[in-house]
Amino acid sequence: MSLPALWGCQARPGARCCCCCTAQAPGPLPRVQPAPPRSPAMLAARLLRAAPSGLASLHGSARRLRGARVAVVLSGCGVYDGTEIHEASAILVHLSRGGAEVQMYAPDIPQMHVIDHSKGQPAEAESRNVLVESARIARGKITDLSKLSTKDHDAVIFPGGFGAAKNLSTFAVDGKDCKVNGEVERVLKEFHKAGKPIGLCCISPVLAAKVLSGAEVTVGHEEEEGGKWPYAGTAGAIKALGGKHCVKEVTEAHVDVNNKMVTTPAFMCETELHHIFDGIGAMIKGVLKLTGK
Repeated sequence: MSLPALWGCQARPGARCCCCCTAQAPGPLPRVQPAPPRSPAMLAARLLRAAPSGLASLHGSARRLRGARVAVVLSGCGVYDGTEIHEASAILVHLSRGGAEVQMYAPDIPQMHVIDHSKGQPAEAESRNVLVESARIARGKITDLSKLSTKDHDAVIFPGGFGAAKNLSTFAVDGKDCKVNGEVERVLKEFHKAGKPIGLCCISPVLAAKVLSGAEVTVGHEEEEGGKWPYAGTAGAIKALGGKHCVKEVTEAHVDVNNKMVTTPAFMCETELHHIFDGIGAMIKGVLKLTGK
């Protein structure tokens, strides 16, 4: 029986059907010669030559292994008495996109006070711990700031929020005469001495202005401009602390090349959230560039 008959094909003998078969059985297939054997070394070399970027392109995690190791220092959880959560999230998203390996830290100390965020007022007779509250943002993966070592990281970043001015320092109460938490001061000085980049946003640049004399930072504009920059007076405090203030838009970051410091205004400006996100992205990009990784 012919092959078309076996397949149920109705083509006339000698004609081609829609299945590209023929009514007559084909002759025997030509014998294919097996390829000569190749050694494992030859196969590996051929595979690497075929890959456009070598072995790294064959495994995405290889690129991540070379990413910067970045410490993020939190000050609690919530804009009025801790870390500004939107800023912390934006920092983590941009670091993730940049291929960085992140570890979060916070000091194991009591908060200055607790604010009822639904009322904007202090919650009387309530106390909270900065490390415990920061663990909410870190999804539990938080380490005591006293254990942060410069040798383990390529950069350090401080999000904003009133926690930077209340828990990491006394700036909210004492202004230019403020004191900075001892561990925060140690970390800033050690990273600066090691020539490793420091990123700060929102109100946190005041920490660097207080600890590192002559630091160039930005908190945005120096005039309130009808309420768009409600914390513009911070620029004057930075100058009083011995720092240099540089006017920047909310979507921009200032890079102090000499001190390897990158700052952005973030929520020092009353604006849409995506502008805050973009400005923090510019800060993270600047920090990662300074790491050289």
